Amino acid sequence: MGAPRGLRRHAAASACPLLAFAVLLALPGLAAGVTRRYTFNVGMTSVTRLCGTKSIPTVNGQFPGPRLDAREGDRLVVTVHNHMSRNVSFHWHGLRQLRNGWADGPAYITQCPVQPGQSYVYDFTVAGQRGTLWWHAHLSWLRVHLYGPLLILPGLGVPYPFAAPYKEVPIMFGEWFKADTESVISQALQTGAGPNVSDAYTFNGLPGPTYNCSSKDTYTLKVQPGRMYMLRLINSALNDELFFGIANHTLTVVEADANYVKPFTVSTLVISPGQTMNVLLTTSANPSSQAFAMAIAPYTNTQGTFDNTTAAAVLQYDATTAPSSAQNLPLPALPRYNDTNAVARFTSNFRSLASAQYPARVPRAVDRHVLFTVGLGTDPCPSNQTCQGPNGTKFAASINNNSFVRPRSALLEAHYQRRVVPLKFNTSVELVMQGTAIQGAESHPLHMHGFNFFVVGQGFGNYDPINDPAKYNLVDPVERNTVSVPTAGWVAVRFLADNPGVWLMHCHFDVHLSWGLSMAWMVDDGPLPNQKMLPPPSDLPKC
Repeated sequence: MGAPRGLRRHAAASACPLLAFAVLLALPGLAAGVTRRYTFNVGMTSVTRLCGTKSIPTVNGQFPGPRLDAREGDRLVVTVHNHMSRNVSFHWHGLRQLRNGWADGPAYITQCPVQPGQSYVYDFTVAGQRGTLWWHAHLSWLRVHLYGPLLILPGLGVPYPFAAPYKEVPIMFGEWFKADTESVISQALQTGAGPNVSDAYTFNGLPGPTYNCSSKDTYTLKVQPGRMYMLRLINSALNDELFFGIANHTLTVVEADANYVKPFTVSTLVISPGQTMNVLLTTSANPSSQAFAMAIAPYTNTQGTFDNTTAAAVLQYDATTAPSSAQNLPLPALPRYNDTNAVARFTSNFRSLASAQYPARVPRAVDRHVLFTVGLGTDPCPSNQTCQGPNGTKFAASINNNSFVRPRSALLEAHYQRRVVPLKFNTSVELVMQGTAIQGAESHPLHMHGFNFFVVGQGFGNYDPINDPAKYNLVDPVERNTVSVPTAGWVAVRFLADNPGVWLMHCHFDVHLSWGLSMAWMVDDGPLPNQKMLPPPSDLPKC
């Protein structure tokens, strides 16, 4: 194995298979506490979108990939066979992987990637979690094609804390690039410029009629009048936060990142890459039309280019007739692409259920306070090349003005501590993430592996350590695994470091991750046997 590399310091400061499961019943026959086995054959498949055909990585030849079903308490065994000519690894986004970082998946952090022609078995248990999560590749930009839903039902006989929906429908928002995305990011990293942006957004892999050659590639959700549906929304887009709405309908949010929330109703929502959200849609008893448009469009404050398009899908009432074309359906009124106030209003609605059955166990006392600055910066251009970033530099992204450089061996295996923040077992942590504006203020969806956290406070401008903590919500703050640091603002979260191992935390804009906006926590073993990391599996991949 090559020696791990360290941090670098900046010069500047800181035909769609998902349609087959579009309607998911509550699966009353799905037993709990059992072992469920899945096989991922990862290879290249030709897929046609936007008037062109290209070969993309897929799991079992499907795009998006297969759905994984489980109940709380189940053991999942996923055998990955890599038939591609490039490395790959998989992350089970939102699963805590208690004591079992070997199954977490980020390449060169908890494992070396699965090399061409090799296999690896991800073996993990769903403990104390239920709701909508997802899986995706965790190496370079491969997750743009390699992703799918991971749906965890409550234990048998345990009801939802809201009225049971008539049906449940997973909807994954994504992006489509005409170009090869590995070439896109490789070129950007070489030149130092921002990467080319996507050409379309997608509903379950389908761009829909707002794009050329795509009317036949339109996602259609068939519903009955006067029924309640639960939409399991997942933002699997590579680099974009997204607004979502359905014309002439409202949505009631009941879950965020597989954690129940106090229900609230909106006409438009915003969801960041990596986040999941369960919403209840009650269809009209007497609809004014047989079809309505659903739409997604970007939210961003970037000063660079972005995919400023809108993708549409169809909510179809009369299932006995042919699906309506979304071509002429009025789109829902979504906020402007840079409407930060709309995002702040929506975000302020989230509160944990904080009930006797689902308490909000937010740490009241804090053992360790941590402040991270997060944002975009630049690195000097190497002397032997010409760079296309700002003023001839190379774009970079950082936490505390340090860009994470991917090691050549797995951090978890090496326990290499110079690039991580060490924490003693059961330390209660308050983390404040402050956005910077050195290369323009943007929001940053930060995802933490191995933990959920409570979002106790957030605001615009600079964090005030004297006055802002007095405004924290320590009663019913929302519990998440991914939170957006507001544009030109800050967010404060608390968590208990009760999961030993090395756990990545990173921006879920993959372009920012590629530029180095990530770090890792290393949590020590606890004193008891059930507080220590499990030993590595015998088939752990080698670098």
